[in-house]
Amino acid sequence: MQEMKDTARAMVRIGFDGRVYKTYRGHRARERFDHETRVLRHLEARGCDFVPRVLEADPKGLRLVTTNCGGRVEHLGEQRQVEIFAELEKYGIRHEDRALRNITYRTSDGRFCIIDFEFATILDDAGNEIATLKPSPDA
Repeated sequence: MQEMKDTARAMVRIGFDGRVYKTYRGHRARERFDHETRVLRHLEARGCDFVPRVLEADPKGLRLVTTNCGGRVEHLGEQRQVEIFAELEKYGIRHEDRALRNITYRTSDGRFCIIDFEFATILDDAGNEIATLKPSPDA
């Protein structure tokens, strides 16, 4: 496996099979695992095709296995980043960590994709928050 990220919050590796293996750890690991799993399943149910698909969720080991959404993007204009994250809201999710590191490029279809939904907000049809783990501005 190729290690992609190893921080106090998570370890992310890409297997030889192309799957992404994310193990949660640290502060609120259980909540972040549960929330990201819920967000990704919500997006799949709504037909969003530019995010990872959950292949396996192991609540005991706090490990999520997903499809791979391509490689890291090194450069992308700020306006294009805004457009990509805005498109996600059509599916009832607001990404609360809108950084370039959370955008990938899938060469198979030339599509920019979004990853890392630990702190995303689930919205109802009116745009109201249903569930979120985003840090409060007071924190």
